[in-house]
Amino acid sequence: MIEGTIPMRTAVVLQDAALRVGASHGHIAGVSGVDKYSSGEEHLRVPIESAWRLWELIGSVGGPGAGLCVSATAERGALGVWDYLFTSRATLADSLRTVMEFRSAVTDPTVVWEVLEDDRLLTVRVGVAQESDPLFIPVEEFVLSLILQRVRAATKQHIVPVRVAFTHRVTHRFPHLIDEFGTGCIDFGAPFSEITFLDVGMLPTGDDPMLGDMLCHYAELQLEASRQVPDWRGKLHHAISDAMIRGDLALDTIACRLAISPRTLQRRLREVDSTWRAEVEHVRRDQVTNLLRDTGYSIQSVAARAGYTDARTLRRAFHRWTGQTPGEFRAELSAN
Repeated sequence: MIEGTIPMRTAVVLQDAALRVGASHGHIAGVSGVDKYSSGEEHLRVPIESAWRLWELIGSVGGPGAGLCVSATAERGALGVWDYLFTSRATLADSLRTVMEFRSAVTDPTVVWEVLEDDRLLTVRVGVAQESDPLFIPVEEFVLSLILQRVRAATKQHIVPVRVAFTHRVTHRFPHLIDEFGTGCIDFGAPFSEITFLDVGMLPTGDDPMLGDMLCHYAELQLEASRQVPDWRGKLHHAISDAMIRGDLALDTIACRLAISPRTLQRRLREVDSTWRAEVEHVRRDQVTNLLRDTGYSIQSVAARAGYTDARTLRRAFHRWTGQTPGEFRAELSAN
């Protein structure tokens, strides 16, 4: 399930934009849920709560126009295959429908994005009717600005919208928005966030139907392979497992790997009624069980890989966990 998540690529863009508007690395690490060890894995997705915390940070630090800074950070290609779907179909209107269809490639799939046509007008509507919230100010600026940038790139024309609408109410002068969108026809307090163009629906955007189909197929495969990034406890277990293999299992080392202090790691463990020793034991149990089940390694070899000093110590631990010896466990598996 990918509902309630955003792609790692989008989260990385938000992190980069937060730095660009002046947020510190410490602030970003505290809210993002993204670490340097997983940021390059494009199939991972981040909980939407992390995205909202990043948006809140961007808005508070960047102030008016912060959303435009995010769109400037998101250069073409930064959002992966989605960026190229703007040229996946023969006309702009059809390409935009495809872009909206695959919105999950850049955002939470529950977010509503629509393409509306009314005679000569073509509108991209983002989100649903909602009460104004300051948190949405940079989000709306970013999405509508990004749509305009990609439309101009796809058509190779400097298209100017005939109307731009935001759900929030303006509380300051907005020349930065006029400069960005090229129009003074900007509404605030609207029921929907949207951008409207005149006479652009039939503009050519793609002349290779096969390439367009390939892009859509690739987007489908990426979404099918998507999975949510582990929570901090999952990351902790992964770090402990790696440390066991390297023979460098220490609380300080693991805390450094997770980009937090040892004190913070211990506090988080207390918050979930656990301890460092219990988490190490949990990982060891999983690792030993998997090795006994899936490999033919000797008991001594399994003990060494799990960080035990000898096979005897492993046997005692395994009997405490399961009531069986490692040999009995393997014999039972063979019998079944």
